[in-house]
Amino acid sequence: METKRILVMGVGNILFTDEGVGVRCVERLEREYEFSGNVRLMDGGTLGMRLMDPILSCDKLIVCDAVLGGDQPGSIYRCTGDDLRKSLAFKDSMHQTDLVDTLIYCDLLGNRPEAVIIGVEPFDYHTMCAEISKDMEKHL
Repeated sequence: METKRILVMGVGNILFTDEGVGVRCVERLEREYEFSGNVRLMDGGTLGMRLMDPILSCDKLIVCDAVLGGDQPGSIYRCTGDDLRKSLAFKDSMHQTDLVDTLIYCDLLGNRPEAVIIGVEPFDYHTMCAEISKDMEKHL
């Protein structure tokens, strides 16, 4: 059986507090855990369509991100399959649109990985600060 290539990607703007929680999550995973050779962790930042190459080179994609779903701050969301497209209805973020568009283009090229977005409702995404909020840190 062929080993699946897994990409764990954190996305978001680290300059706006909890908007960067996806990137901070991947940084913590890199610091505190060891992964097998088929798992790659990546800071996707706000690269959008420039993420196409790494996405095309994986079989499974796990994206960590801040999601505005309207629930209490710290709430966790999981979006897969068709839900990825629906997630745009409650996502107030430019990079999320780019990410879903990138997955659509990968699909058009015939090489879309199985993807899941794990999102968390931010506590603060308006304050310009390179660190996540203390409340978010507790949830990370």
